[in-house]
Amino acid sequence: MELFPPMPLAQWQDTKETLHRFAQVVGKIRLAASVRRNHWWNVPFHLTGRGMTTRPTGRADGRPVFTIDFDFVSHQLVVATLDGRARSFPLQGQSVASFHRNTLEALADLGIDVSIRLPRPYDLPDADRPFAEDTEHAGYDPAQANRYWQVLSQVTLVLEEFAAGYAGKASPVHHFWHSFDVAHTRFSGRHADQSPQVDPVTREAYSRELISFGFWFGDKAMGEPAFYSYTAPEPAELAGEPLVPASAHWVPRNDSHLAVLPYAEARAESDPRSAVLAFYESAYLAGARHTGWDIPRLASPGGITDPLLAAPLQ
Repeated sequence: MELFPPMPLAQWQDTKETLHRFAQVVGKIRLAASVRRNHWWNVPFHLTGRGMTTRPTGRADGRPVFTIDFDFVSHQLVVATLDGRARSFPLQGQSVASFHRNTLEALADLGIDVSIRLPRPYDLPDADRPFAEDTEHAGYDPAQANRYWQVLSQVTLVLEEFAAGYAGKASPVHHFWHSFDVAHTRFSGRHADQSPQVDPVTREAYSRELISFGFWFGDKAMGEPAFYSYTAPEPAELAGEPLVPASAHWVPRNDSHLAVLPYAEARAESDPRSAVLAFYESAYLAGARHTGWDIPRLASPGGITDPLLAAPLQ
């Protein structure tokens, strides 16, 4: 299929807003039932050959181990346990309220006891409205949902290719349900000072010096999908560094900056994949140089760290 097919935000706004909240319901179940990992790495979704998954969830304590999968080919939510039992229901035709109810009923039918601590959206305009009361968001277009998964899958593979070039501490390529983006993050290993007033979610996410790379589908602040990168804490004069391709640019964000390559501009390049990889690399070098990372030591060209293997074959 076409690499980076069209994905204008306006064409799937209703589906995106509904699906984002579906994802938050399932994401909060994953948060409640999984072992906590540094920087919240236990929480995001991973992609599958048909959609995305929580991965096996629970603990090895005799209670059910389960997965929750979004199937964007058959357009179902599937809850399955390690012993082969499963429950599913269609994604189309659901409001957030009915999706929330059906998901909890599927879990209960399988003997899975999970309690969502705050059963309402996180960092969305209707954050005070419980999932159980949201009958407003009920748009699910199967073709648009499938396109969303296809774009996510393609971007994930590009990010995986970019991630191979780094040998230091780095996150998986994963899909965050709270911000609805797919991201990969590199860390220098140095502690990052933060104000005591910073909220607990942010404190854990940014407890170490990092440079992050990702893609999101657009929102009210930026009304188009885009590839992005940022450095945190942001060094002085970062936004003066050049980016490639020429259509990439720095965008002010609060007291910092995002490196942004609009999706439409990447699609217009003669080689979109190479353009995105070059964009991520230029943003990485800008941040790493200004913060003093040991770039040669942290390099892993082609995913190889052994110098003998990295040498050309004779």
